[in-house]
Amino acid sequence: MDWTRPIDAYCERLGPGLWAEPLNALTNLAFLLAAIWVWPRVKGQGTGQLLAAVLFVIGIGSGLFHTLANSWSSLADTLPILAFILIYIFAATRDFLERPVWLAGLIAAAFLPFAALTTPLFAKLPLYGVSAPYLPVPLLIALYGGVLRHWKPQTARGLFIGAGLLTLSLTFRSADELTCGSTAGIGTHFLWHVLNAVMLAWMIETWRRHQALHVLAGKARGR
Repeated sequence: MDWTRPIDAYCERLGPGLWAEPLNALTNLAFLLAAIWVWPRVKGQGTGQLLAAVLFVIGIGSGLFHTLANSWSSLADTLPILAFILIYIFAATRDFLERPVWLAGLIAAAFLPFAALTTPLFAKLPLYGVSAPYLPVPLLIALYGGVLRHWKPQTARGLFIGAGLLTLSLTFRSADELTCGSTAGIGTHFLWHVLNAVMLAWMIETWRRHQALHVLAGKARGR
């Protein structure tokens, strides 16, 4: 495989060059700012800080891809996103659903075959088909929210908001090429970055609020 093979996958990119996608490149700062904002909020919480650190790396990886635009930087873009998804599924299963660590690990690993099975189905959808690999994620977030809606309603509400934000951001990601002509060659991918940064920070905040609420409640019951 040629790891330096150029990739032209977005409306804004018209040719090679580090700044051929200026908005797509610069809006990765949103991920960095989101990670910096959330970091002190999860101080002393290992899982939260790990998620915040991965969020920061997502911004770096996506920035590399939208400047270098080749095969290896594409992996730098997608692998941190996958890492965030797997860590969050593990944390949500362990902390939201109160399952043992071994089961949380199995369910996190099961995301890979789940995504492999559902992505071809999502690829058939109008508009959203181009974002098919991401679509299992809002579905899974909503499923967790559904399980928790009567048990832990505040956490469920946070998850439903996260699923909605992700679906909105995926709309802009999916519409990039379709809107290329009407946006003077800019597209809408940059809005995916901004909204996705907000969504990922919100998902970490949802986890933090859950921990603050339910850990304190557990301590109160133990008195």
